[in-house]
Amino acid sequence: MQWLSLPVEMDQETAQVLFREGAIMVCLDVPEGTEFGIDYASWTVGPQFKGIKMIPPGIHFIYYSARDKHSGEIIPRTGTFIDFQQKSVVVQKWDDIKEELTEDGVSADDVQRIRDNLKDLDRFLGPYPYDGYKKWISLSNFITPELANKLQPMSRRISSVTDFVSEVSNTQSRKTRKLSNNTNNSVKQDGTSTEKNSEESREENAEPTSLKEAESKLPDMKVREESKIQFSLIPKQKYPPGSSPTEMTKYSIDSSYALESILRTYYCDNEMGILGEIQFAFICFLMGQVLDAFEQWKNLVHVMCTSEEALKNHSSLFSNFIGMIHFHIQETPEDFFVDILSENNFLTSTLQEFFSNLDNLPSDSGLRKRGLKFRDYLTQKFKWDFTSEPDDNAPTVVE
Repeated sequence: MQWLSLPVEMDQETAQVLFREGAIMVCLDVPEGTEFGIDYASWTVGPQFKGIKMIPPGIHFIYYSARDKHSGEIIPRTGTFIDFQQKSVVVQKWDDIKEELTEDGVSADDVQRIRDNLKDLDRFLGPYPYDGYKKWISLSNFITPELANKLQPMSRRISSVTDFVSEVSNTQSRKTRKLSNNTNNSVKQDGTSTEKNSEESREENAEPTSLKEAESKLPDMKVREESKIQFSLIPKQKYPPGSSPTEMTKYSIDSSYALESILRTYYCDNEMGILGEIQFAFICFLMGQVLDAFEQWKNLVHVMCTSEEALKNHSSLFSNFIGMIHFHIQETPEDFFVDILSENNFLTSTLQEFFSNLDNLPSDSGLRKRGLKFRDYLTQKFKWDFTSEPDDNAPTVVE
């Protein structure tokens, strides 16, 4: 399917406003057959594709997957968050070597030349898929430009495949250290190596005799720093310093201390930022196909759902959290969550703890009413029963 054949549903007045005020993203030299997407929609690029027009100002997620030149297979996805300004023109060019869109090599003169020729370029620009815009806003409304910049990798490229870099292997490190330590003692005056050093060399090059020995010869791998998403770190210590045994037990169950630590460390100016991070992680997983982002989403959702003490001090935060997680479930294909939930019943068991905590609030609490209404919706939609507590502490299915 070519981009230019995309049907877009919007009234004439909205179309005129976006045509005048919307942003434009020009994408030069994108290979035909590339999967290209913005927010909720993605397509296969045709031969005439040059970018997107009529983009509503604000945060958007651009993502793409090229095709392998030899096999034709789709390669791993790459994405980035861009804060489009009103009437702005963003120009990026395809890098054949890195197989990604980049601003490298695009000069200010190039951008101005494209601005001056937008009328000629217009027929090669696909219109923003406005029919999914309201859903996108609901999915990203807590992600500010500042938060997106803070969380994005230094490379500003979010890849579905972890970018590893190898370090010197353990065996090589040991060999280097041994040679360094024995330099003065292992070399004769005539400069020849000693018999001991030769034996060590043979040992290093010998075939491994066990799995452990084989693993020790592999290079150490670590994630390339510039490719890391800058997610908040969740405290390993769940209780305050100097806690009594009773307090340790309490905060091992109640994540309020961990939540307060995250808010204090990363979101002291705006506690809603943690919701933006949850949304950021969800988008990176759902659209960017980043598994590590799904793990962060699960971890933060678990912290929120198991923070009973914090409910009293952050009612607005939790009220917005309910709306956000409600939308995540509502707008995601049902079989997706069924598959997730079949694995350790993560969401069902976590939400059951959340609803139990809400149930302990005063009966006239607005937060309690909102949360239990959400519980009833899930029970009706997925047939989950959060009121029963079976032996495995997971919700039962209502027949």
